[in-house]
Amino acid sequence: RRLFAGFDPAVVARFEQSDVDRLLTDAGIVRNRAKIGSTVSNAQVIESLHEASESLSAILWSFVDGATVHNAWAAMGDMPATTPVSTAMSKELRRRGFRFVGPTTCYATMQAAGLVNDHVVSCPRWRQLGGKPDRPRR
Repeated sequence: RRLFAGFDPAVVARFEQSDVDRLLTDAGIVRNRAKIGSTVSNAQVIESLHEASESLSAILWSFVDGATVHNAWAAMGDMPATTPVSTAMSKELRRRGFRFVGPTTCYATMQAAGLVNDHVVSCPRWRQLGGKPDRPRR
């Protein structure tokens, strides 16, 4: 957060080469020039979405029809790294100009943002988040 202006896309979108160079010297992050550069360009894409009265949030939630998908995994090993939905999301985000947004990254984003409930059914959070005990296991 400290290095990327609290993840404020309006600020990150204005980062210059000197900012990228500064980030490349910080051992607290992955120091990959392409990934750091993509953070800046992705922030610029977010800003262009805002200018077009769109939002990244709305785009992401459109892939799950605006509601969390409650999977019913019996074990962590049952959970996929990608899904057809995360693959479609990746393609759409890349079409819009985002970089470093492959299907695995998109699925991890879906999990982190609550688009999917991937707690295993034995985890108390699975039910707290809306998982239903009578739902068939995948």
